[in-house]
Amino acid sequence: MTLVAKVITLTAMLLAAPFCQAAIIPYAAPLTPEAAGATGTGFVTVDYDTVANTLLINANWSGLSGTTTVAHIHCCTTVPGTGTVGVAVTPGTLPGFPMGVSAGSYTSPLLSLDDSATFTAMFITDFAGGLLANADDALLAGFNAGRAYFNVHSTTFPGGEIRGFLQAQQVPEPETLALLALGIAGLGFAQRRR
Repeated sequence: MTLVAKVITLTAMLLAAPFCQAAIIPYAAPLTPEAAGATGTGFVTVDYDTVANTLLINANWSGLSGTTTVAHIHCCTTVPGTGTVGVAVTPGTLPGFPMGVSAGSYTSPLLSLDDSATFTAMFITDFAGGLLANADDALLAGFNAGRAYFNVHSTTFPGGEIRGFLQAQQVPEPETLALLALGIAGLGFAQRRR
């Protein structure tokens, strides 16, 4: 296959990619102390799959003044980026979240937003009009408005030691990827002509 044919194939694949796979919307937040005297820090990412209607959570933390007890997502505060509110995802704690550690990392199983077990009953009642079918929209609206936060609770701070309000992350547009591919193609073609 010639270089030009390879570039054309790569460009076509990059242009088609957004239409061939799920759209992942990434959210992220630094985790910082929630209460006076708390010492932990960390970072969390939450990926929302628009086709499968799932969440995937990845978190890392260290330096907690106590050891972990529970972790979950709270939603939806009255004012973006501040305040407290009840748990939205998941009742109790996230499945498989490590307990009894002051530092660690966590990757959730895929959490289905079509499953009532993913949400607390309070969230479905108070923010989704009592309907599971509305819960994913209410949660994503909270994410997009900066009114949802990931929270790690500890033995020293049972109400929450560190948290971060989730913010949407930038994802390259398909047009940007296409321009990148064309730029690479141009470089390859120019080198070949030498």
